[in-house]
Amino acid sequence: MLDEFPSELTAEQLAALLCARLCHDLVSPVSALGAALSVLDDKDSADMHEDAMGLVRESARQAQAKLEFSRLAFGAGGSAPGILDTRELRRLTENMFSAFKPEIVWKVEASGLEKAAARLLLNLCTLGVDAAPRGGTVTVEATDAAGGARLRIVTEGPRARLEAGTALALEGQAPEHGFDGRSIQPYYTALIARSAGGRVSAHADGERVEFVALVKPPEGMIG
Repeated sequence: MLDEFPSELTAEQLAALLCARLCHDLVSPVSALGAALSVLDDKDSADMHEDAMGLVRESARQAQAKLEFSRLAFGAGGSAPGILDTRELRRLTENMFSAFKPEIVWKVEASGLEKAAARLLLNLCTLGVDAAPRGGTVTVEATDAAGGARLRIVTEGPRARLEAGTALALEGQAPEHGFDGRSIQPYYTALIARSAGGRVSAHADGERVEFVALVKPPEGMIG
């Protein structure tokens, strides 16, 4: 498994595409902040200042939630060895997706996850939310498995679907038109699992999509 990953990207390509994804996620709240501040700076728009302040607060909240989530899901926040409390993972996930349509249903049994598994879980949550464009539920499960972890995300809702590009990227294959800021996220998700000695599988059945990942325990850890 570890020596067979069809589309190996260079470090430069992976970094550039992940940056594109992060910038895309942050553009909306940061742009809204700028627009709201412009209104507050306009003395002729005093009647709109209250609404502008509400937009500042919400945009700042969204930007903070995205940065905190991304710090662990994509960045070095989870690079050092250790166990992360799943209550913190729940907080990050619920804050990140509070403005999205699907409801997050948290059914995580494990009290803590090794950081590679935690990073993988957050990325799987992103895939689960992306699979529910019209709302519904995204059920998050994580259990201990002999010192490693078994992660499962189930998305159910109207028009829930597994995009062809996502399915290919999870298998380590480039979509038809190559990787972009959207398809790099499932590729990265599979890369995390592969680096941790595991894998990710995805299955769609009607308006239900299931993502499952298995992660081996770190070397030296007794299951």
